[in-house]
Amino acid sequence: MINELFDLTGKVALVTGGTHGIGMACGKALAKAGAKLCVNDLNDEKLAECKVEYAKDGIDVFTVNFNVTSEEDVDKGISIIESEVGPVDILVNNAGIIKRVPILDMPIKDFEQVIDVDLVAPLIVAKRVAPGMIDRRQGKIINMCSMMSVYGRQNVSAYAAAKGGLKLLTENMTCEWAKYNVQINGVGPGYIATSQTAPIRVDGHPFNDLVMTRTPANRWGQPEDVGNASLFLASKAADFVNGHILYVDGGILANFGYVKGENDI
Repeated sequence: MINELFDLTGKVALVTGGTHGIGMACGKALAKAGAKLCVNDLNDEKLAECKVEYAKDGIDVFTVNFNVTSEEDVDKGISIIESEVGPVDILVNNAGIIKRVPILDMPIKDFEQVIDVDLVAPLIVAKRVAPGMIDRRQGKIINMCSMMSVYGRQNVSAYAAAKGGLKLLTENMTCEWAKYNVQINGVGPGYIATSQTAPIRVDGHPFNDLVMTRTPANRWGQPEDVGNASLFLASKAADFVNGHILYVDGGILANFGYVKGENDI
C-alpha cells in the first residue's frame, strides 16, 4: 500500500533545468519511483553530460533544448516531449537564476531577466501543460520556491521578488485548477550543499557559520532532501495537498533566532 502511494510508473515528468544540482536530485527521485523523466536546458553540452550522470543511476533521461522564457520555444519543446514520450503528468518548475547585486547597483535589465526566468517562465511552462492535465483530470505542478519566498536578504532583491511572486502564483494556480484534480504546490529549499555553495561551506566562512548556527538541524541540506520532498508532492500521497509550500530547510524558518549552543540544553 505504501509503495503504491509513491509509485510513479507510467507518469511523464518534466524537470526544467534538471541537468544538475537540485533539479537533478528531483529528477532522480521521480525516475527512481518509475516516472519517465524529461529534462531541458539551453546548453546541449549540459544536456549530454546530464545523460551520463543519470545513466550512472540506471536512468534513461529524455533531453530537449528549449528556452523556458519563450512561449514559442516552450510550445515546441513540450510538443517534442508529447510526441516522443507522452503528455506531461508531473511538472517541476526548477529552472532559475540568481544575481547577487545591491539594489542601487542592479541594472533594470538584470532585474527583469531574473523575474523572467524565476517567475514568468514557471507560468509559461505551467500554462502549456495545464490544459492537458485539466482534460485528463489529473496532474502535479511543483514550483521551486525558496525561503526568500517569505523573507528578504541583502543583495538578492530580484530573486526574492520573483520567489515571493512564485509562492502567490502557486496559490493562484491552486484557486483556478485544483477543482480539476490538479495539485499545485511549491518546494522551498533552505541552504543546500551544491557545487554552487561549495566555496562558502568551509569552516570559518561567515556564511557557513551563519547557516550552522541558525539552522536547528545543524547541517546544510542535501539536494536529495529537496528531491524527496518533490517526490512526495508528485505522488498519490499528496493528492489532497494543494497550494502548499513545503520548506525543506532544517527548521531555519521555524526558529530564525536559533543560535547553536545558546539555546541548547
